[in-house]
Amino acid sequence: MTAVLFDYPKSAAFGRVLPKNKIYENASPSTAVKNLFVRQVEQITWQFKLAPETVNLKGTRSVPEIEIFSVFLKEGELKTDVLRCIDQAIPFPILFELRYEGKIRTIAAFKRPSDADSSKWVVSDYFDCAWLPSDAPRTPLPVVFDLEALNACLLAPLLPFPARPGEGLQACVERMEQIRSRQRELDKCEARLRKEKQFNRKVAINAKLRQLKNELEAMSG
Repeated sequence: MTAVLFDYPKSAAFGRVLPKNKIYENASPSTAVKNLFVRQVEQITWQFKLAPETVNLKGTRSVPEIEIFSVFLKEGELKTDVLRCIDQAIPFPILFELRYEGKIRTIAAFKRPSDADSSKWVVSDYFDCAWLPSDAPRTPLPVVFDLEALNACLLAPLLPFPARPGEGLQACVERMEQIRSRQRELDKCEARLRKEKQFNRKVAINAKLRQLKNELEAMSG
């Protein structure tokens, strides 16, 4: 994963603190998620609003605008349940910049309107990059024709594998999620193999491992 920080234009600066209770009102989180907010989040700032009127790019149905949120942490960890709650409360794609003790890391999910109900949003797995110094150099925004293309460019550095030729963002993200699913399955398989004593069961598990490794190679290549 390539660690990239983007340089957002001053015209898009928003700079407003987002109260946690406003998120609760729009997302109705469980008590457990509220406790995560209290324990892990110091402050949320709506840092930039990338919209047609602020960056002179046309919005689309799936990406009418893009929000950049700074999340100041109390500890160096943030459960993605917190980010998913914020994504449920805000009906636009969001790129999060986590901040903690002079470091910054970017994390985001691919977010799109639901095919079944356009008033609801589908949120993918979260993808992130390594921590960087807060004063690390920033990269200018890419030159694109609309906000949907810009959103794809902002997410691309966070994905663990690059898109294939002709592969759209949604298809690429779905492939990343399949890779993660197969990897979890492979990890469980390897754990079973380490514990297994019977030879015939070890043979069966090894066969399953080879299949999973071949599938992973095909999906990630």
